[in-house]
Amino acid sequence: MSAEVAKIPQGFHALTPHLVVNDSKKAAEFYKKAFGAEILGMASMPNGVVMHAAARIGDSILMFNDEFPDYGVFLPTTTKGDTSVTVHLYVEDADKVYASAVAAGATPTMPLMDQFWGDRYGKVKDPFGHTWAIATHIKDMTPEEMKVAQDEAMAKMPSRS
Repeated sequence: MSAEVAKIPQGFHALTPHLVVNDSKKAAEFYKKAFGAEILGMASMPNGVVMHAAARIGDSILMFNDEFPDYGVFLPTTTKGDTSVTVHLYVEDADKVYASAVAAGATPTMPLMDQFWGDRYGKVKDPFGHTWAIATHIKDMTPEEMKVAQDEAMAKMPSRS
């Protein structure tokens, strides 16, 4: 009889992003340079298409694979639309990671700034069409403090109507 199997594999959390990219080998290099990823493995089909790859970023796992149009698996840029998904990455130094991501080829979409909810936060789009929010928590706030800060921030925003 075999030993009890962990219901969630070691090193994983309950939620794990799984992204579709157009070149998993290039994506692996980007994720290493941009986010300090450790590539855990990559499985390719005989034709070289990567059907599964995994990387560790911080204490979490990111899975990714090449697109498979024949099976309806596309990356955001293939469908000519942006994904509505954002991968949120908490790091020790948001400025350093944001700069590394841009240097590795990401496009800034929201400048890194101190935000009303207590994070230093900004967004980039990776070369494969995925949005990454990069944040460092810089201030603990009570719900009441956050509400006051939110109201102040919203009052300063220009009207969209």
